[in-house]
Parts: sequence; C-alpha cells; structure tokens
Amino acid sequence: MSTKKETIKDNSQLHDEIEDIPSNTSGNTPFASVLETNMSRRNIMKGSLGVAAASFLAPAAHAGWGWEWGRRELVDFRPVAIDDVVDTSMPTISDDYEYQILIPWGTPIEPGATQAYTGDPDTRPTSAQAALQTGLGHDGMWFFPVSSRFGHHDSAFYRRNNEGMLCVNHEYGNNSHALGKDAPENLEDVRLSQNIHGVSVVKIKRSLRGDWRVISSNHSRRITVNTPVAFSGPAADSELLQNPNGNIPLGTVNNCGSGATPWGTYLTCEENFNGYFGATGEFFSTAEQERYGFSNNGFGYGWHHFDKRFDLSDPDYVNEQNRFGWIVEIDPFDGTQKPVKRTALGRFKHEAIAIAESHNGRIAAYMGDDQRFDYCYKYVSNKSWRQAISDRESPLDNGSLYVAKFNDDGTGEWLELTIDNPVLASRFNSQAEVLIYARIASDLLGATPMDRPEWTTIGKDGEVFWTCTNNSNRTESAAANPEAPNNDGHIIRTRDADDHLGTTFVWDIYILASSTRGAENVFTDPDAAWADPYGRLFIGTDGGQPDGLQDQLVVFDTTKEVPEPKRLLVGVSSDEITGFTITPDQRTAFVNIQHPGNGSPRDTNFPAPYDGSTIPRDCTLVITRKNGGIIGS
Repeated sequence: MSTKKETIKDNSQLHDEIEDIPSNTSGNTPFASVLETNMSRRNIMKGSLGVAAASFLAPAAHAGWGWEWGRRELVDFRPVAIDDVVDTSMPTISDDYEYQILIPWGTPIEPGATQAYTGDPDTRPTSAQAALQTGLGHDGMWFFPVSSRFGHHDSAFYRRNNEGMLCVNHEYGNNSHALGKDAPENLEDVRLSQNIHGVSVVKIKRSLRGDWRVISSNHSRRITVNTPVAFSGPAADSELLQNPNGNIPLGTVNNCGSGATPWGTYLTCEENFNGYFGATGEFFSTAEQERYGFSNNGFGYGWHHFDKRFDLSDPDYVNEQNRFGWIVEIDPFDGTQKPVKRTALGRFKHEAIAIAESHNGRIAAYMGDDQRFDYCYKYVSNKSWRQAISDRESPLDNGSLYVAKFNDDGTGEWLELTIDNPVLASRFNSQAEVLIYARIASDLLGATPMDRPEWTTIGKDGEVFWTCTNNSNRTESAAANPEAPNNDGHIIRTRDADDHLGTTFVWDIYILASSTRGAENVFTDPDAAWADPYGRLFIGTDGGQPDGLQDQLVVFDTTKEVPEPKRLLVGVSSDEITGFTITPDQRTAFVNIQHPGNGSPRDTNFPAPYDGSTIPRDCTLVITRKNGGIIGS
C-alpha cells in the first residue's frame, strides 16, 4: 500500500518525467541483458533460425508501382540537411516536397458548426465550442477513402484518392495551453479540457487546385471523454467495469497512436489514462493501481476536483479507472455507432496497433505498452475476419492475447495471457481479470521489459517493426546495444512463425539511433511508424534531437542491408512529429505537428507566422511531392 503524495502545479511537461515514471517492479530479465550475450545487430538472426530469418529479410524482386520511372533508388529525394534548418518557428521540408496546413486546433469539424479558434492569447474556446472543433494533441490518425468499407467498391480512382474521412487522435493538452491557466477553477474549465481530448472524425476533400479542406458529412463528429461508449469481449460484463453509482460507460482519453482494420474501421489507443485521475480525499493505492501508475494528483489536470468520475477517493466511482486503457474501435462511416472498447486486446498503456492478415484470413494485432520497462503484445483472432463478420461477431472479440519474451539467441516466445495457465489462475479469478490487469499477468509470465515500445507497423515481407523510443532509467550495462541508459532509442524487427499465427518469433535490432550520432542523417527517439508495401519505413521522432534539430520525419529503404534514414521533414520548436497516414495512391501523406512550442508562444506561433503572442496550435500537415510522385520516393 502506498500513501505517496505528489505536488504538480502545472502539467506542462507531460512527455517528460511526469508520465514516464516506471511502474514495473517484476524483476523480469531486461532487454539490455538479453543483448549482452547477443551478436551484432546485422548477424543476430543467424544460427538455428538463420534460414527463416534470411527468408523474411530478403528484399522482394521488385517494389511494385512504388518505383518511379527512371529512378534508381526506392528512397530518392533530397533530404533536409542540418544547415537547412534556419527557422524553428516553422517546419522545414525537403526541397522535393511541399506541405499544406490542415485542421489546426480549433477548426470546426464541419463548416459553420461553430466559430473557429485561431490562437487568440486572450481567449480560449468554450467547452461547447470545443466539442465541435478539432482538439489538441494531434497524434495517430488514418485516412479512409470514400467507399473503402469492406464489401463496397468505388471505381472512381480520382475520388478515392481525393476524398475521405480523416480520423485524428487528440492525445493531450496541458492546462496552460488549453485553458491559459495552471489548473481548472470550475467544472466549465474541466469540460473544456476534456473536450480538447479524444478523437476527431472529419470529412476532407482535395479541390481541383490541389488544396485540402474540411467538408460537411453526416459522419463527422467529436468523440470525447464524455461520449457514450460500449464494451465488448471477454471483460465486457466484468464487475470490475461497474461502479456503485451505476453510471454508463463514457469516453476515451489520452488517445495516442492508432491503426486500422481490414474491414474499414479506426482503432484509437488509450495511453496515459492514469494521469487524469486524482484524489480529493484519503487514497491508499492498491498493487493494481500502482502497476498502472495512479497517484493522488495524476498529471496535474485537476479533473478530479470537479468531476467525481476521476476522483480515486470517491467510492461511488471505484472502478471508473478500469474503463480506460483499452483499444477503441470507431466506425468512420457511421456517426450513429457508439465507439467500442475491445477488451480482448488487453488493458495497458496502448501506444498504437498494427494488424497483419494471415494466409487463412485470421488477423494478428501487434501492440506496444509505452512505458519504460513494459512489454510487447500480440493478439490473434480465432476466426478469419471475414467469417467473424459474417457470423455477426467482431474479429477483435474472440482470440488470444500474448506477451513477448525475447531470448538471447535472436529468438522469442509469445506467452499466452490465459486463465488456463496455473500461474495466472493462482492470481486471478477470471479471464476478464487477466485482461483488465494485463500488465500484472505479463509480469507473472516473465515477459521481457522493454525500452518504451511504442508504434508497430507491418513491413512489406511481413516483418514487424517496433519503435522503442528511449529509456533513460536503464542502469544495466550491456556489451553491445542498446546503451544503458538508452537515451536515443532503437527499432526492433521481428518475424513470427506460421505467418503471424505462431507462438515463436525471430528478431534483430534494425537500427540503434545512437549509431547515427555525429552523422548528417542523425535522428533519435523513434516513435510514430508506418511501412509501405514496397519497403519504405517512415519514422516520426519524439524527443530532443541532436545538433540543434527539432523532431523529424525520416524515411528508410528497408530493402537495403544497412539502414540509412533520410530526413524528409523537420518540425518546429519543442514539437513532436507523430501520426502518419496516406492516400491509396501514396501521393498524398498526412503527418501531425504536436504540441508546437509546448504550447508557449515564445518560440513559435505555428501555424501562424511568428509574432511572439499567438498561441501555437497542433495541426496536420498535408505532404505532397512537387512532381506528383510517390511519398518517400
């Protein structure tokens, strides 16, 4: 039991020490110790599984129509040089590319829905206005072209690539940025803060002039922490999701990374949900609460002072906290449907999700738990996704959840989180409890603690790339890499046995970010990730970049033996480059500028020109190649 009290006046450093306090005390073998006995990253797949490793690492015979006529390289653009970055108040993009600003914080989700907020330092939106505007903390997102739902086909190629629903996460906005004050003073302040969180679903269209804009749609909507939601899957009816108050399930919060399903729905991931809870009275944390990082003051949002749902000391809402930490499915083409929290995918600090389809139509979903010393997960459906939908079931409700154990010989095991395991049956009463407390279940099975596993993406040959952003708390020495502390992060590459359905895998280190230090192409703290079908890997960064750079968007050609990042974009002062989605023809990409200036107008007023006073606003950038070519080429 803990009575630790924290005093946080302002929550302006959410991406630093406040949210990254480790809570894993399991003592499981850490990843650095695994690497200590390993070979170099280029040889790590040799040995007993070398043949399998070589098979999935070999480049394809061709890169599809992602190759441009006359080009010799898969990734062949003029990268942004360090010396090119002379104004950090605005983004710097490759000379071969251009960008457009789209849906900055405060943009009405439909034309005329409400007044826009444009960064006036003396005002903020009302909570009612914020509920009809794009929020703060633009993060994971996905573009759904018109008629992209399974079973519908649109032969109008132009329309598919120039019109669709854009789903955008709004991860967070600190009080000084969102409210213009250090803490909320009343329920209206709390509602404003709550309404700038969540998800925006907006319809966008490209004009004949080439610019994108928001247009009207019956499906456009804001989903906030007060939107009615449903639970589904093995834990849906658990008493641990019910409150004595009897309040219905509401909302989603701290929506970080994202993904999409083969059947055309959006998956948004709840990450640092614990930071929105606090206690107005005496609070003695349980082992379960400590493992998920709950504390008296959270991240300093102060919601618990005016909204009882977030008061850990209120017995009427004792299980409200368990309603967060899930992956939430949203139908972008039906605004009448409730978002659904899929409990079979487990409860932890979900960063993102990537789905691979196997030869028999069953899906595997790869997910990272974004905290220092937490784990990598995989979910496998019991049925093919088409069969499940035909049977009026969700492919995300019936399946098995696994956690990764990395061995020191370049192999790994997927350990199933099931109540049928005597180890877990001795601690939990049901499969619902196993899923609600997935972190503790993973501790008990001996999963491998990682260095903040964040985004996942599926490569062209079925390999999975995992970004591990950093871990400054690592103290164990390692003969090779990553370092202790691991300040710069790295990218891991895995390949599952049996076409994503097996319980074993092989792995290697794709790149250590520290290996780029001192080079022109330096980058650190890999975070957002997306791989195209032809071998390009796009990485957005989140952390202090070396050599005076701000966070970046870099592109790799994964068909090459030696990874080489090429810098496509550099952001603005104190921002994060996150989220990545693309049109079907791969000629328009969308990426987000998150928390420019950390919300302060001193360094940047982006997207407005610099004036030293306009409040900076998170926004989406629309990126195109000047010659109309493939993004990343």
